Amino acid sequence: MDKPWFAAKQFGIGAGVPIAWQGWVAIAAFLTAFLASTALAPGNLKFWLAIILIAAFTVVTAAKTKGGWRWRWGGKD
Repeated sequence: MDKPWFAAKQFGIGAGVPIAWQGWVAIAAFLTAFLASTALAPGNLKFWLAIILIAAFTVVTAAKTKGGWRWRWGGKD
């Protein structure tokens, strides 16, 4: 795996803050696409676009998190 974009959360499962510029760009791209799609898409398309964007962002974030996604209890890894 190349350089991670996000730090792992200290407690629980998931990603923490971005630790590389690519992580910040990923967040900005996600927010822009999410807000634009929910503002411009008609009817039920808003819901499905939101689901697709959230799923895609989750997959990217999980793949680019330092140490991967697993449960953490706050200890040093």
